[in-house]
Amino acid sequence: MSNEFVQSMFGYDGQVVVVIGGTGVLGGAICEGFAQAGATVVVAGRSEERGQERAEAITTGGGTASFIQVNATERASVQSLCEQTVEQFGRVDVLVNCAGVNSAAPYEEITDEDWDKVISTNLTATQLGCQIFATHMSRTEDGGSILNIGSVTSDRPLSRVYAYSASKAAVLSLTKNVGREYATKGVRVNALCPGFFPAEQNRKILQPERVAKIMDQTPMTRFGEPHELVGASLLLCSRNAGSFITIAEIYVDGGFTGSRL
Repeated sequence: MSNEFVQSMFGYDGQVVVVIGGTGVLGGAICEGFAQAGATVVVAGRSEERGQERAEAITTGGGTASFIQVNATERASVQSLCEQTVEQFGRVDVLVNCAGVNSAAPYEEITDEDWDKVISTNLTATQLGCQIFATHMSRTEDGGSILNIGSVTSDRPLSRVYAYSASKAAVLSLTKNVGREYATKGVRVNALCPGFFPAEQNRKILQPERVAKIMDQTPMTRFGEPHELVGASLLLCSRNAGSFITIAEIYVDGGFTGSRL
């Protein structure tokens, strides 16, 4: 298999990829992966310090990246992100909706504020990104691709992820509906569902006894590494390798969802 063939299938030269939540652990790895594949990457998030650091690290490594600040839960901010991206780079080919938070409280202790924060960050932000960017992409000659981040908890109940699980189940439903709506308009919409990857939103619930239970139900008996999300992301968003893939869900979970013990 030639390098030219691999590049033609999975390369992103000349494309612009926006990663909302690119300042986080998983979003950061996805940013770096797209940059290594040749894309110009827009690292989008609330923290200017972390965003600039991520963009500079990508640039230092030979990639092309820029930071644009965004509050993913506010329509005007997401609209501005789309407009700034097009103004600076002339196009936007891929959007990755990767912003996410969790509330680790026991169910009876979840407050309205906890619930609203999780739903707003995980679901409402994804809806705004889909609506604003899909509308723009559908009006361009090349169209585009949107990748939403689901979770193994989207269809499997787990303790202490109540609001998170509900929000991610809704993200998968949203992905299917938006993907169907835009299937004939040049925009593909898919979901990537990570298993257990230690990150900011789940560190509080990864006590030793919980880790043991997770490993018992994960055939590969280990956590995922952030870079292991890159391959599936490149596939789902690729114009060539993923050209006939839409409304799909790919689980990257070490076999967790396939192990119904």
